[in-house]
Amino acid sequence: MPTYTVHAPPQREGSAADPQRFVFVRDGFQFWAFLITPIWLLYRRLWLVFILYVVLIPALEGAYYLFNLPQSARFLIELLLSVLIGVEAGSLRRWTYARRRWSTIAVVSARNLEEAERRFFSRWVEETPVVARPPVVTPFAASRTSSDVIGLFPEPGGRA
Repeated sequence: MPTYTVHAPPQREGSAADPQRFVFVRDGFQFWAFLITPIWLLYRRLWLVFILYVVLIPALEGAYYLFNLPQSARFLIELLLSVLIGVEAGSLRRWTYARRRWSTIAVVSARNLEEAERRFFSRWVEETPVVARPPVVTPFAASRTSSDVIGLFPEPGGRA
């Protein structure tokens, strides 16, 4: 069963956590990160990782030229690099969120993202303290009694 980590953005003073901004990161192999690495890095906004990737590719090409490697060795090295990025894609995302000062608030195991969200938020709602609010009293609510009927007829069986 896949494992997801839940990340929350840094909070400003006096503000509560915004659950709509929470991010769930799946641990495990990411197919799209393996297949189209630069596009996936840009899509996930992993700017520093993208820059490192863009620097690494020409460095590898230089090493291929310097050591006069055959085409099969070049293919194998690039395939292993893509597999490594696919396997470590979740860790790269978590590292980027940690650099941006996002906090890891939970780890959830679930079959898919929807179930992970459901499990996390049901537990999060139970653990979040409820802030007691004073009851709102409006002039209409204060004048009503429990026997009043709301609708077209003021009292059941009464005159209209």
